Amino acid sequence: MSELGKALARHRADPSGRRWVFVAYDQLTSAVGPLADIPVRELGIVLVEAPAKASNRPYHRQKLALVLANLRQFAVEQASRGVAVHHVVSSGSYADALDALPPSMLPLLAMVPAERELRKDLEGLVRSGKLRYVPNATWATTHADFVESQGEHPPYRMDVFYKHVRKRTGILMEDGKPAGGKFSFDAENRKRWPGSPSAPRMPSFEPDAITREVCDLVATRFAHHPGTLRPDMLPATQADAERLWAHAKRESLPHFGPFEDAISVRSRRLFHTSISGVLNLSRLLPMRLVREAAELPVPLPSREGFVRQVLGWRELVRHVHEATDGFRRGGVPTLPSPGDGGYRDWAGKAWAADAPATTVADGGACPSHVGASAGVPPAYWGATSGLACLDTVVEGVWDEGYSHHITRLMVLSNIATLLDVSPRALTDWFWVAYVDAYDWVVEPNVLAMGTYGAGGVMTTKPYIAGAAYIHKMGDACEGCAFDPKRTCPLTRLYWAYLKRHQASLTGSARMMVPLAALRKRSAVDTRRDEEVFERTRSILARGGRLVPED
Repeated sequence: MSELGKALARHRADPSGRRWVFVAYDQLTSAVGPLADIPVRELGIVLVEAPAKASNRPYHRQKLALVLANLRQFAVEQASRGVAVHHVVSSGSYADALDALPPSMLPLLAMVPAERELRKDLEGLVRSGKLRYVPNATWATTHADFVESQGEHPPYRMDVFYKHVRKRTGILMEDGKPAGGKFSFDAENRKRWPGSPSAPRMPSFEPDAITREVCDLVATRFAHHPGTLRPDMLPATQADAERLWAHAKRESLPHFGPFEDAISVRSRRLFHTSISGVLNLSRLLPMRLVREAAELPVPLPSREGFVRQVLGWRELVRHVHEATDGFRRGGVPTLPSPGDGGYRDWAGKAWAADAPATTVADGGACPSHVGASAGVPPAYWGATSGLACLDTVVEGVWDEGYSHHITRLMVLSNIATLLDVSPRALTDWFWVAYVDAYDWVVEPNVLAMGTYGAGGVMTTKPYIAGAAYIHKMGDACEGCAFDPKRTCPLTRLYWAYLKRHQASLTGSARMMVPLAALRKRSAVDTRRDEEVFERTRSILARGGRLVPED
């Protein structure tokens, strides 16, 4: 018997007469929703593992371990409080597993899944009446918040949404006005980290028998998946999540604000809380986090910066994802099957997925506002690019399945955008590489924001920059072969991008200044910009390393 089986056997509850609830892999909480509303003695839950879904894409092994370990630990936690637990390992999809349940357990109740991919899998059961949805109570905001602040159609804007929910919830509000006199302190949170105060280390976690069994499973069945498996960095239980949050409040948030946008090769996480993995599994709930953060005895810019990320941006992107149907609206083409994020180009072979085609509807929308279509360079899979900023971040991602938001946006997404990498392909890379990535997260953040693939649907301009920004905000340039002021290709890539796509960018008011500067650029520099772009893209596409002489 497995370690999970032994633990569930010790806490076995009589399953008869129960109200059965399907709990999705990212709804692991009994603090809200049906698990909070139904008395324990009347409650039964169904938890499903679908190895086919795990193998659809080359997901990071740490991500697979995080999801599976938390699901199994949650099963035991619920059983120990008297809930009847029915755990299933599906030979097909989630819908296949639920459809095979005995009639006595139907109809199942479930909170609406966060992931569109899972909703599509289950929609047949909903139509048949075997599965009945109730609102997803893990979110901090409602559809009404979104519509009242944004209207029914794009463009969607974060600042308007954020102000609306701050006013409605009262978070960081005083007498109807924002604490400190303004809603956002973003302009003050852009300091380069000089090395002090010291950046905290993420706490380590001692895996128990259940978590060790999960890690053994991932290391064997999913051995062909990329990424390092780090059991010591695996918060798997509710207690682990609580300890991580306590650490974040004590060690990270006091200095989070000023260095929110900083980049450093000396610290992968700096003062970011590192809670996104367990937050997106609902081990921690967003409204609780922002209320507690708002009351901390730390500087207001740090409190507000955290609240803005969680209550503002995180909530907005899930609304946008739902409103646009994953950016499919308007006749946007979709991939017929899940993308591999550049795995084939790196590994030299196709991803060997063993999932049946019925487990997902398609491979996602493929908008590309400027027509970018290149593949993800092998440098994103670990081939050395010669750019210290990129190589350092990529190394950390495959080592831990994580990097903070500014490295995602201004290193990984920025460089890929300057190289005309396909927004869909880069989105799929993020989806497989990060432990906190799901469709509602990565598609707005990468497909729309990081690459400007969806144009002005939710962002006002491409988030692109040359070497000056990387140098200003971080220390990677100090150990790089390239000089940020003379030889780094990122600056010429920036100008070449503007030149290639100026027709597509002219409608953005925020691009007027850089496009005006572009028109003043000499013909010699413009030709050299394009040469550097072609040379850089060619070298990186074949997995080569850039050197200043190139």
